[in-house]
Amino acid sequence: MAPNSTSHSRKKRPAEGESTQPTKKLKKIQQNGKGKEKRHDSEFQIVSTTLSLSVPPIFARKPVSGVEEMLDSLIMRYIPSLEGVVVAHSDLEFLSDTAAIKGDCPFMICDVKFNATVWKPRIGMKMKGRIILSSPDHISLLVHRTFNVSIPRHHIPSSVWEFEYGPAENDPEFGPESEEEGEGSAGSEEASTGKWVHHSSRERLGSPNGNVEFTVVGLTVANEMLSLVGSIQEDPFSEAHKIYPTATTSANKNSTAAVELSDVVEDEDSESDEEDTLRLLKRKAVPTTRLEVNNAKVTAKPKKKKRKVGTDS
Repeated sequence: MAPNSTSHSRKKRPAEGESTQPTKKLKKIQQNGKGKEKRHDSEFQIVSTTLSLSVPPIFARKPVSGVEEMLDSLIMRYIPSLEGVVVAHSDLEFLSDTAAIKGDCPFMICDVKFNATVWKPRIGMKMKGRIILSSPDHISLLVHRTFNVSIPRHHIPSSVWEFEYGPAENDPEFGPESEEEGEGSAGSEEASTGKWVHHSSRERLGSPNGNVEFTVVGLTVANEMLSLVGSIQEDPFSEAHKIYPTATTSANKNSTAAVELSDVVEDEDSESDEEDTLRLLKRKAVPTTRLEVNNAKVTAKPKKKKRKVGTDS
């Protein structure tokens, strides 16, 4: 009997210059590469870092819980070495099986490695925030309901937006209904202080949900807290939107110097007036010495010299 023919098909060898990987895998690799680039440009990044920590002796039996507690203290703080705010940490790992104790210090020195999720915004990045306060000088935003952003007046296009003051507290139209409307749109604080509206359409900035897209133009670090300075100008880094220091300090110095000179002139005038009066009265000015007794000023006339009486020998 003739042998049965097998149904297995032979694989064709790739021609010269032809890729050996399937097209589907190539597409996945290209997509993964693009995703990594986008992730690198994101404001949240996962950074692998190492630290040397001094663990208290109370955690001698459970050093892992001691290290985790110390890492928890870094959350929501700006760490200069990471150039951002630590949001979370994970994948804790000890670099050595033993800890070092130096001298009489009971603390265990451990080298650990972990992954930190860091909020790391950069200048030039575009972000979105929710308006929480509007004033004639600036707009305050919250990013991710946590981080503060300030947009100063010179970074708001005056040709498009203008500030409209809110009603006064004693205004009869300012009642609970208007407060509810303010809370529904962008907050009661913004409704009470005022709002930024469009010149022609009178539409509120950030309507309908109060979110505004801005460009990061500055970073401010104070008390381990990171806040942003934003701009909604078309060209936020233009020289026209920068504020240069004025000559107010020099003007203040000149004014203080002028005041001091005027005081000196007044003192000289008063002394000349006293001399003129003494000349009219044909009297001589008698020098006096001032003595301070128990913080009270007392004038004393100069003592007269006593004449010595000679004795007859």
